[in-house]
Amino acid sequence: MSFLSPIYFWVKAFHIISVIAWMAGLLYLPRLFVYHAGVAANSDTSQTFKVMERRLLRAIMTPAMIATYGFGILLAMTPGVVDWHERWFIAKLCLVAALTVIHVMLAAWRRDFAADRNRRSPRFYRIINEVPTVLMIIIVILVAVRPF
Repeated sequence: MSFLSPIYFWVKAFHIISVIAWMAGLLYLPRLFVYHAGVAANSDTSQTFKVMERRLLRAIMTPAMIATYGFGILLAMTPGVVDWHERWFIAKLCLVAALTVIHVMLAAWRRDFAADRNRRSPRFYRIINEVPTVLMIIIVILVAVRPF
């Protein structure tokens, strides 16, 4: 995979851009759910939230997640970039998997809202809104500090 070495910094830049876009969605969608859970089902406001949530997930979050994975895989395939024996990197991959699980859960909850089947409170979504933030902080520390 030596063809990746000359474009390493470009791939890294696009990976970071993708992560930022994905994280923006992971932080914003649960916040929309907080407000959506507080309005009457089938109201005009609820319909507006449904459109916003669907567009955020389909047009930004999912493509950004796919790009994050794609550029991340290219970085991992670049010679000399990843030492697969470093524990910080394995921990980072586990936390990225956790972010992916959260993404899938948010998509399922969006479908519940779309069908007017939400049974969770705004408080539930406020708590969920903090999970991606905590995971992001830990991931950034792992990548920047490489503590182990």
